[in-house]
Amino acid sequence: MTLPNILPDNVRLQIDRAQRRALAFGVVGLIITVALAFGLKDWTQFFHSYLVAYVFWMVFAMGCMAILQLHHMTGGRWGLPIRRILEAGTRTIPAMTVLFVPVLFGMSRLYPWMQAGSLGDEPAGHFRRVYLEPHFFIVRAVIYFAIWNLLAALLNKWSAEQDRTGDLILKDRMSSLAAPGTILWALSWSWAMVDWVMTLEPTWYSSIYGMVFMVIACLAALSFSVVMLRMLDGYQPLHDSYDPPRLNDIGNLMLTFTLLWTYMSFAQFLIIWSGNLKQEIPWVKVRAFGPWAPVAAALLILHFFVPFFILLQRGVKRRLQRLSVLAVWMLVITLVDVYWLIVPSFQQSGPRIHGLDVFAVIGIGGVWVGAYMAQLKKMPLLPLHDPRFAGVLEHQHGD
Repeated sequence: MTLPNILPDNVRLQIDRAQRRALAFGVVGLIITVALAFGLKDWTQFFHSYLVAYVFWMVFAMGCMAILQLHHMTGGRWGLPIRRILEAGTRTIPAMTVLFVPVLFGMSRLYPWMQAGSLGDEPAGHFRRVYLEPHFFIVRAVIYFAIWNLLAALLNKWSAEQDRTGDLILKDRMSSLAAPGTILWALSWSWAMVDWVMTLEPTWYSSIYGMVFMVIACLAALSFSVVMLRMLDGYQPLHDSYDPPRLNDIGNLMLTFTLLWTYMSFAQFLIIWSGNLKQEIPWVKVRAFGPWAPVAAALLILHFFVPFFILLQRGVKRRLQRLSVLAVWMLVITLVDVYWLIVPSFQQSGPRIHGLDVFAVIGIGGVWVGAYMAQLKKMPLLPLHDPRFAGVLEHQHGD
C-alpha cells in the first residue's frame, strides 16, 4: 500500500476542528481561572489548583515519550499505529515548558520549605535545606526540561527524516537513543515529581514515589493513544495498520501498567505502614483514612479491580471500540489519582473541589490538546519507509 505523505482533507478538517475547540476551551478556562483568583483574592488556591492541573497534563507528554522509546527499543509492531500519536505528544513538551513558569512564580505559596525553619534541625534537615534551595530548585527544573526537549527533538527529527529519505540507518539511530533516553527520562521525570510534588510535604519521603508517577504517565499515554486511535479510525491507511492481535498487545501493555501501578502503590503503603516512622506515616494516614478514605477506596476499585478484570477479556482488548471506552475511563481515573496524591498536602480535611480546580484543568488541558492537535497534523499519521510497517500490513489478518 502506498501511503500519502500529507493528511487527507477530511482528517485535517477533523483535527483542525478539534484544535480550535480545544484552544477556545483552554483560553476561556485560563481567563476564568485568573479572573476567579483576582475576584476571590485567593492566589494560594490558584497556585494549588494550577499545580494539580499542570502535573495531570504533563503526565501525558511524559508518558508519550516513555512509550515511544519503548517502541523504538523493542521494535514491536504494536507501536506502529500509535507511533505518530505518541510523537505528537512529545512535541507538546515545549508548550508545557512555558506553562511551568507560573509554578515558579507561585513557589512561595506552594512549598512550605520556602519558609525559614520549616525543615527541622535534625541531620536530614541540613540536606533538605541544601537540596531545596530555591535557585537549585529552578536549575534542576531547567535541566529536566532541557533533557525532555532534547530527546523529543532528536526522536522527531529522525522520524521526519525517515519519512523524507527512507534511510534505514535512522531506524537504528532512534533505537540506539531509546535505551539511554529511557534511563534519562526515568531519572529526570521521577526527580521532577520529587521536586514538584513530594516536597509539598518536605519532611516526608518515599523512594518509590517517583516510580509511581512513571507508571501513571505510561498508563495515561497508552490510554490516550487508544482514544486517539479510535478518533482517527476512519483514516484508511491507519485503520489497516492494526489488527486484533496488535490491539491485544496494546491492551496487554495497559494491563501490565495497571498491575505495576497497583504494585507500586501497595508497596509504598506497606513499607510506610510497617515502618511506622513519625516522618512517613502521616502521609498515608491522611490519604488512606479519615475524609480521604473514600477516594482511596474508589481508586483501589476503579483504578485496579475494574480495569484488571476488563483487560483480562480478549474480546475487549481485540476490539478498538470496546478498548477505547475503557481508555476514556482510565483517563478520568488518572485525574482522580493525581488529585488524591497532591491535594491532601494542602487540604487534609477531605476532598472539596474548588471552582479553580475545574477551570485550571480545563484551561491547561485545552492549551495542551490544542498544541497536541497542531503537532498531530504536521506529519503523516503513519511513519513512511519504516521497514517494520510492511510486516504489519502483511499480518493484519493474523491471529
